[in-house]
Amino acid sequence: MTPAPPRGSFDNAASITRHATWHAVPRRGDNMMRSKLSALLVACLAAVPVTQALAQDKYPSRPITLIAPYSAGGDSDLAARNFAAVAQSYLGQPVVVQNKPGASGIIGSQLVLQSPSDGYTLLLARTGSQAILPAVAPSNTKYKWDDFTFIGMLELNPYGCMVKANSPYTNAEQFLKGLKEKGKGMNFATAGVATTNDMGPRLLFDILKLGANSPQQIPFKGNGEATAALMAGQVDFACGSIGPFMQLIKHGDLRAMFITTPERIKDLPNVPTAREAGVQDMEKITGWSGIFAPSKMPPAMVEQLWKAVQDVGKDPKWRRATEQAGSIPYIIGPDETRKFIKNQFDVYESIGKSLNMIDKVL
Repeated sequence: MTPAPPRGSFDNAASITRHATWHAVPRRGDNMMRSKLSALLVACLAAVPVTQALAQDKYPSRPITLIAPYSAGGDSDLAARNFAAVAQSYLGQPVVVQNKPGASGIIGSQLVLQSPSDGYTLLLARTGSQAILPAVAPSNTKYKWDDFTFIGMLELNPYGCMVKANSPYTNAEQFLKGLKEKGKGMNFATAGVATTNDMGPRLLFDILKLGANSPQQIPFKGNGEATAALMAGQVDFACGSIGPFMQLIKHGDLRAMFITTPERIKDLPNVPTAREAGVQDMEKITGWSGIFAPSKMPPAMVEQLWKAVQDVGKDPKWRRATEQAGSIPYIIGPDETRKFIKNQFDVYESIGKSLNMIDKVL
């Protein structure tokens, strides 16, 4: 009779196999069923390490969460949902958008940065949360511009200033004159301090040399809320990426005063550029969206996600939705994205210093 193995734990597949094989050896009273079951056990145990390795190597194997750091209805929300609707076809798993607004985008961004670098929590990066805040509020922003893993850029957002259709200002000349004359008696809506909605007007007021006579900011948690306030007549104007305002402008509910693109855009042919309106320096302000991840993402996973971004960028459905939202597709990879964000950081740091607002906005 074959001796039984010593008592104790089986610390590896080999010892488990030996134990199972011993039980498979026919002994007095054994029957054919025991032999068959033992042989099956050996085969199953031998396959376990391979199965586990395959499961660990497969990405993604479950839904991916995409954090939009501002409220529903704004630029980050629109960009996130347009991306998610198409990306799941190329990633093989659903991409679930979660809005995590607060602190001008810091809360959602910080949530992503604190998440595991396993590819299952991504960030819809925005100008305000990823470039402006680290530049003008470094002491109060819990991350630096380059703390994230850069996957790629998605789009650029033309920027402009809007008033309600029944506003007394019907063109850029009247609007700029109104700012000079009424100044502090006016107010404007933003998606929070240190966003493009905030930085654009600050730069505009500086160009017009309004100083202490500048209009008052009314901050909200996102462009959706800011737009609702403008439509309700709670504020005199709002400046921001054209996307969330586009349909309202086309329907005649809002009126765009100017846009910061070098040339007029085809969807708003009657809206002058900032250069035409006499405020050329406003061209420094533009919005954008990208896909970022927590720090130290494995290179292979970065490459896989970047491939998905490229596929999304070529998808007719995504391009159509992006253009209908008033945005311009802008697909660039990880290295180019890093350079782009660094340039944006430098732009807003320069503006912040010139306006004497570093660490004075949060």
